[in-house]
Amino acid sequence: MTWLHTLDPFAIQFTENFGIRWYGLAYLAGFVASYYFIRLLARRGLTPLPPEKVGDFVFAVAVGVVVGGRLGYCIFYNPNLFLQFTSSPPFWGALAMHQGGMASHGGILGLFLACLYFSRKEKLPLFALADLTTVGGSLGVFFGRLANFVNGELPGRPVSGNTSWAVKFPQEILNWPAQSPEKLADLAPAVTALGTSKEQWLELTTTPLSAADLHTIEPILQRVIASVQQGNLYLQSQLMPLLTARYPSQLYAALLEGLTIFVLMVILWCFARRPGVIAASYMFLYPTMRILSESYRLPDAHLGFQAWGLTRGQWLSVAMYGCALAVAYFVFRSSRDTSFNHKEHAHD
Repeated sequence: MTWLHTLDPFAIQFTENFGIRWYGLAYLAGFVASYYFIRLLARRGLTPLPPEKVGDFVFAVAVGVVVGGRLGYCIFYNPNLFLQFTSSPPFWGALAMHQGGMASHGGILGLFLACLYFSRKEKLPLFALADLTTVGGSLGVFFGRLANFVNGELPGRPVSGNTSWAVKFPQEILNWPAQSPEKLADLAPAVTALGTSKEQWLELTTTPLSAADLHTIEPILQRVIASVQQGNLYLQSQLMPLLTARYPSQLYAALLEGLTIFVLMVILWCFARRPGVIAASYMFLYPTMRILSESYRLPDAHLGFQAWGLTRGQWLSVAMYGCALAVAYFVFRSSRDTSFNHKEHAHD
């Protein structure tokens, strides 16, 4: 049985385009969970970070993740955002985070730079701080991927065979003008129900589409999606047979990149003694899980599949293995005398 995605990206909506989104709440949940976990470790003497510095540390990491994640998306996935300017807030495409676009690889880099900054500022061991971010970071990824699913973004590839948990995302129609303009005519009954005449719609969607046509079509498609999310049963029935059944790749990513790594990081915390071992392990585990989960995810429409049939995210994950090796080298090159023994400090 295929499920039509009708979830609303707003937890609380004040106006048509303004409200509290699940995506923002997911980030907040990740940072709050990180704060309480790190505070627990600090109070038990399992980290050299003093309990009174936990709030400052989590704030620095939060800034690093958000800034790094956004810049990473702009650099790795959509550099054109640096050149987009509008007359309405936030005026610059690179700042338009409410429209989506965060890169986890950029967020990880920003997280590491935040640890480096805090380490130098507070005279604390860098690798011990990096270890602290792994459990909270994996929880953040878990919540973030769930929010991706709610938003209907980063959809999966078409299902192969009979998959009972396949999902149809109405956001798919936003790609039709560029990828499948011939499908737009099939939306005539849906857009007619929202006030656009059938004749006008068919005239707009006659190929080839002009720039003016695209400018007119997109808001109409957005209204169709919004109406589906608001429970319009007629529009849901009209879209259901037109959409492609896909893997819920966001949920796969939440389980693999988030929950699975979280469990493994907690287990590592029970055994690792040398600072940096946990961080290095995370940097091996995350790209492995990302490569696996992304094999079910549709690549970004403007990027497509790249060399050897891999996606941009998978190639960035391959590059991350090199960073993981570098971190592991520095960790095991350091003297054991400088390691932070959890048990020795547990009763300080």
